[in-house]
Amino acid sequence: MGYRLNKEQSNALFAKLSEKYDIYAPKRFPKQGRYSDTDVIKYDKVTSFDEVEYAEKSTYPMKEVLNPVHQTLFYFNDEDYHEAVKKLRPMLIIGRPCDINAQKIQERIFLQNGPHADAYYQRRHEMAKFVLMECEGGTDTCFCVSMNANKTDDYVFGLKFSEAGLEIESKDAEFEPYFSEYEKEDFKVKFVEKNQLTVTPPVIPDKEVLNALKKHPMWKEYDARCISCGACTMACSTCTCFTTRDVVYTENADNGERRRVSASCQVAGFDQMAGQREMRPTAGDRMRYKVLHKFQAYDARFHEGHMCVGCGRCTDHCPQFIALSATVNKMSEAVKEIMKEQGKEC
Repeated sequence: MGYRLNKEQSNALFAKLSEKYDIYAPKRFPKQGRYSDTDVIKYDKVTSFDEVEYAEKSTYPMKEVLNPVHQTLFYFNDEDYHEAVKKLRPMLIIGRPCDINAQKIQERIFLQNGPHADAYYQRRHEMAKFVLMECEGGTDTCFCVSMNANKTDDYVFGLKFSEAGLEIESKDAEFEPYFSEYEKEDFKVKFVEKNQLTVTPPVIPDKEVLNALKKHPMWKEYDARCISCGACTMACSTCTCFTTRDVVYTENADNGERRRVSASCQVAGFDQMAGQREMRPTAGDRMRYKVLHKFQAYDARFHEGHMCVGCGRCTDHCPQFIALSATVNKMSEAVKEIMKEQGKEC
């Protein structure tokens, strides 16, 4: 079942949904971008149709709703501590297919990666439902089709935004009462079928090829190009690395809070061990680790495809103009070269 709403009706729908749900969607923040007089688009709470930025890809991903950059774990003093348990309302999170698919990966890592689920992520995840935003193809850095992340069925209803209002694809009977008073229409959300970019992730057949790839000279290029700022991972839809930080309130260090803070494997010192030893001391080492984690290690562990969803935000954010798409294609060529040297069929 589908529905058509004009702009006034769309605002009324958001107001009605907000009575029960906190609605999160891409929202434009003027003059808060990385450069002078530029905007930033990030996920934030909205209460009206007018607040949603639907025409452009968000600068930062959906994951920040369920996995905040800063999150208090517990408060402490010199005698005791207590867990930070914030009362949450049910959430509707509006996003494109790539962002919704990225949350499946976040869910896998935080909730299904061992015997214990991450309680802080789980609390927010259990309160969330996804609303699909129709995407018209993304930008020249997107390659979701290559990553099979251009389609999803994990949404309660789908939306197509336009200046005139909304078209709605209703999937979940729970939300039917919110739409039933509006004009009916035969509408179904369409998915992107082709991007400007095409990426071909490599097929690494065995450990021998993998070990040779790790030593391939292609990674040395990034020693000179990458400045290890971590911007790519902070903008990534699927990265989950974090560290913990104690914030003290007064000169008495026994009073404060412990926070979980997003971190980056691309920053020097991230993997520093006792004795100040780093396992990946160069920018090239760190780039190799990140790319192979996304395009080999994750699938080898979970057998459900690669960790990247092709949103292109890492490329958008890189101050050195390093394109992940080009890196992956270059890695595919390196694998072919290695297999030829080893006398194996590509």
